[in-house]
Amino acid sequence: MTLSLNTLAAPAGANRERKRVGRGPGSGLGKTAGRGSKGQKSRSGYRHRAGFEGGQMPLHRRLPKRGFKNIFRRDYAEVNLDLLNRFDAGATVTPEILVERRLISKSKAGVRVLGNGKLDRALTVRAHHFSKNALEKIRQVGGTAEVITA
Repeated sequence: MTLSLNTLAAPAGANRERKRVGRGPGSGLGKTAGRGSKGQKSRSGYRHRAGFEGGQMPLHRRLPKRGFKNIFRRDYAEVNLDLLNRFDAGATVTPEILVERRLISKSKAGVRVLGNGKLDRALTVRAHHFSKNALEKIRQVGGTAEVITA
């Protein structure tokens, strides 16, 4: 048998008959149609909010509020020094080049260079923030670190 569009069919058991509720006692789903007895949940259109506890004060409102969310926080993309060894000696490393090479994502507020790992070539690194350790290691190998403002 060849396969063609007019012979395509779903495998056996893939398509089920829909459950017809409330169609008499012989169906097994008559009278209350599988919804139990009276109450809010048996009515049509019933939908409760997430966390609703039947009118009792919900757990997320019973617990005290904690902490503080700083709305001015800037989320930096972090780059360690060992990642910068991918660049040729004497190269200039900018956030745009890091995004282009897919070493960081574009969505962050800026780039922060951290001192993890060993840098073994002199580079000119432009970033929004440098850790003290990273600055030290960049200067040790003869590179320069330029802070981007704005």
